Amino acid sequence: MKIDIITIFPNFFSGPFDHGVLRRAIQTGLVEVRTHDLRNFTHDRHRTVDDRPFGGGEGMVLKPEPIVDCFETLGIAPKNVRDAAKETVILLSAQGRPFTQAIAHELAAVERMVFICGRYEGVDERVNELLCDRELSIGDYVLSGGELATAVIVDTVVRLLPGVLGNPDSARFESFGADDTGDAHAPGDVPPATHGSGGLLDYPHYTRPAEFRGIAVPEVLQGGDHAAVRRWRRQRALEKTACNRPDLLAHATLTDEDREFLASLEP
Repeated sequence: MKIDIITIFPNFFSGPFDHGVLRRAIQTGLVEVRTHDLRNFTHDRHRTVDDRPFGGGEGMVLKPEPIVDCFETLGIAPKNVRDAAKETVILLSAQGRPFTQAIAHELAAVERMVFICGRYEGVDERVNELLCDRELSIGDYVLSGGELATAVIVDTVVRLLPGVLGNPDSARFESFGADDTGDAHAPGDVPPATHGSGGLLDYPHYTRPAEFRGIAVPEVLQGGDHAAVRRWRRQRALEKTACNRPDLLAHATLTDEDREFLASLEP
């Protein structure tokens, strides 16, 4: 996968992309990341990238000319053939569609992503209309710019690419996963570390020591009853989702047993 990032702070990404999974993906050639300094595409001695908004109001807006000039050096396919070319152009904006794990899976199927990082009060809307396929936000809050949001999306997408994680099931079975609740393992098999969440949050995890500061690992996880382990994990995932993200339950894949357990949690 090739990733291009248009930004006024290209050095920002030397931090988040120099560690962990992203660093390994870049070093092994699974991902190529290029940053493009927007100020290099200005045409005045002050290297101006912003201007006052039409209609008045506070703040400044990123100008369209430097962004379009930069974009046109990248060799990206026109909008009407981008799907076939497996390319996509993304504007980061507080007004964007919420970024989700489902969108991350969509993006993991493309071969090239271009990110345009907004700043100040935003980006001239003509950039969105002329260049972009998606306008994304990573949450219901306002960042100083799109760089942090870009780093979050890149990390989320790259870890889904084949060969990036040591165990591919680490990305298949986790919070927000769409895998169903069915158990593909025989009754005697050891359960995987994680399982298909069916749209729920993941369950709690424990490791050694078996007791720490007076808190013991649940007994069911220390025994050899694999069916009991699966049941415990499923119920804890339901419990955590009901507590922290009850909105997810409306679209989760639930069994009759799940619904019965959720009903038992109600006061």
